Amino acid sequence: MPRTDPPPSDDELLDCFQRAAFGYFLETVNPVNGLVADTSRPNWPASIAVVGFALSCYPIGVERGWMTRNDAASLTLATLRFFRNSRQGNGDDVTGHKGFYYHFLDMQTGLRTWRCELSMVDTALLMAGVLVAGAYFSSDSEDEVEIRDLSDALYRRVDWRWAQGRRPTLRQGWKPKSGFLYSDWEGYNEATILYVLAMASPDRPASDDSYAAWTATYQWENIYGYDVLYGGPLFMHQFSHAWIDFDGIQDAFMREKSSDYFENSRRATYIHRHYGRQNPLGYDGYNDGLWGLSAGDGPGSFRAQIERRPRKFFSYAARGAPFGPDDGTIAPWSCLASLPFAPEICLPALRQLQERYPGMIDNFRMPSGFNPSLANRRGFGPSGWVSEGQYGLDQGIVVMMIENHRSRLIWDLMRSNQHIRLGLSKAGFTGGWLSQPANPPTREHDAE
Repeated sequence: MPRTDPPPSDDELLDCFQRAAFGYFLETVNPVNGLVADTSRPNWPASIAVVGFALSCYPIGVERGWMTRNDAASLTLATLRFFRNSRQGNGDDVTGHKGFYYHFLDMQTGLRTWRCELSMVDTALLMAGVLVAGAYFSSDSEDEVEIRDLSDALYRRVDWRWAQGRRPTLRQGWKPKSGFLYSDWEGYNEATILYVLAMASPDRPASDDSYAAWTATYQWENIYGYDVLYGGPLFMHQFSHAWIDFDGIQDAFMREKSSDYFENSRRATYIHRHYGRQNPLGYDGYNDGLWGLSAGDGPGSFRAQIERRPRKFFSYAARGAPFGPDDGTIAPWSCLASLPFAPEICLPALRQLQERYPGMIDNFRMPSGFNPSLANRRGFGPSGWVSEGQYGLDQGIVVMMIENHRSRLIWDLMRSNQHIRLGLSKAGFTGGWLSQPANPPTREHDAE
């Protein structure tokens, strides 16, 4: 009989996917300035949010033995020095303004590109990574002392109050010629980390009523029997959770609902699985093991007849369940990013992805999206349309959420951070670990 190797254990499987995702940052970083490309596609600019994820992933790489502490400190220092020294102002040849940074930056010069907006939430994701760096690099070496000093200075420089304009909620962005964008950050989404960091600022905080004004715009739903604070795409239930452990802590909204945001993300994950099982639009592949709609790449903006049914497809879009949009494009990384909330359904989904669509996964690294309804159509292969290259946001959330599931590294680092604790307190969070003293975690490599 032919010999068959036993399937890998859950931990072995997660190690393969986590390490592959981590490799994205070492492959796409500019070591001179620490900027990381938004995607692996050629000639793409950096994303400041992806840089925030990279800064958060370097400590994971050290703890997992994938890079040395000195290399991680060197990359981190190059990044923080760049942002500290880059040009700020309301002109054209700048990197940021009022302590915020433009969404996309040229990989070499670090200057604003694509006429993009000064982004409030992407700056918050960057600052979350900056604070991780300050919390992790805790030794008395010259480099690590400088990392902590730069981390504090960069966070203090952000003028969160300015970003409110004349409203209690924070604005989504700003452009030098037209001013603030029309929309505020309203409705439940990935912006929890934005409001927590904005309210905690020692020098330029958002007003104390900003968080309450945001939660007043929430939409509570009952979907498939689950009472849930609605956010259609899964990333909305994942991004802030990459840094903050919401398990057991509650704000006024969640106290009233007898829930918390961790439980809410667990329910949202189950809603996506239920949607995959129900498959109301009849897309190929959807079932208990193939689910997960989120923001990501798509096959393109076109219409086509699939099994005699007219279909409309999208390019990059924030797909969501159950209210859409949905064009049959799965975000395969989203099950890994929900792992801490519901491992009992996320791990089987990961194994089914491997078994059914092995050609979709590039050496354990997930693409931004794939669409099995397009299998063997329009020139696509047996897995259907598969996104070319990878996106840094997808890889970063995979690395961080796998690690939080495995060791709680980032959650523990942020539990000890005074700014995170203060921001949560000002937002009205109580209970759980917030009632315990902030003890810095001890790590294996601290003594190196």
